[in-house]
Amino acid sequence: MHGEYKVPGGKLVVVDLEVEDGLLRDVTVAGDFFLEPDEAILAINEALEGAPSSTDAAGLGARITAALPESTVMLGLTAEGVGVAVRRALARATGWRDYDWQLVHAQPQAPALHMALDEVLTAEVAAGRRPPTLRVWEWAAPAVVIGSFQSLRNEVDPDGVARHGMTVVRRVSGGGAMFVEPMSTITYSLSVPESLVSGLSFADSYAFLDEWVLAALGDMGIKAWYQPLNDIATDAGKIAGAAQKRMVGPDGGPGAVLHHVTMSYDIDADKMLEVLRIGKEKMSDKGTRSAKKRVDPLRRQTGLAREQVIENMIASFRNRYGLTTGEVTAEEMARAQELVRTKFATEGWTARVP
Repeated sequence: MHGEYKVPGGKLVVVDLEVEDGLLRDVTVAGDFFLEPDEAILAINEALEGAPSSTDAAGLGARITAALPESTVMLGLTAEGVGVAVRRALARATGWRDYDWQLVHAQPQAPALHMALDEVLTAEVAAGRRPPTLRVWEWAAPAVVIGSFQSLRNEVDPDGVARHGMTVVRRVSGGGAMFVEPMSTITYSLSVPESLVSGLSFADSYAFLDEWVLAALGDMGIKAWYQPLNDIATDAGKIAGAAQKRMVGPDGGPGAVLHHVTMSYDIDADKMLEVLRIGKEKMSDKGTRSAKKRVDPLRRQTGLAREQVIENMIASFRNRYGLTTGEVTAEEMARAQELVRTKFATEGWTARVP
């Protein structure tokens, strides 16, 4: 069995192993990390040898930590990161390069249609009828997008929405509200097979699926990192937020993961505060006294046009994993438009949590 895991902000860990009678055997750990002293790698292998195959990543990490020489120094590597690589091997997880990725980047579309396309395309990936897909959104109208479980009245100021001509929609994933203006927002979705994140906790899967965009930002001179649970941040502040939804496959089999991210290219903070009701608890949790200071836009940090930032992101993904240009099929679009009519544009869905 073979497993790979890139430690967030660190290096790649590769594990090869067998399982006999429920125990790990012939364990070999490798990677491009840095480790001193040399014999520490042998201690890691020996700590994993004979471990029950049911041991979780934290438990495997604890075995490793207990076995390491006192003088051990790890750079780009963590004991639990090795444990995650083991769990991915046991789950027979796939890697980014195991797939033929497809790019969907279409003309501007209505907010409710974007919600529907996320559901439809991810369901198609779960069913095996569509390859893993990177979809870059273009917005046809300003919007407030609330999380699946948020209260409409608690999150949105109806007077501000009406005054600024914004549409309110609810997405299928959890998380917080998004303030969207077409030329000030960069949004993308990843619809991926569940096997890509096999062996990862829900929290770890956020960091794993955000890794490519952190690298893309790095290519543009921005040092960014994943900030648990679902933010992307820099020294200057938050620049993006992510959300996920898991979908089961046909007959309850392996499914797919929807992972979408909204990035602030620019922002009208005064308008945002007139449209969103951002509570004191949220401000306290984020460690800041002002909502205006919570987000630091990409426009200021990169000095690039929005279109150039998107182009650079797509190029970065393509260079790392390959990417073929595709489109939403007629059948997929018809299903999405039907979902707009029956679900995403209805009061029943938008106000399902009043």
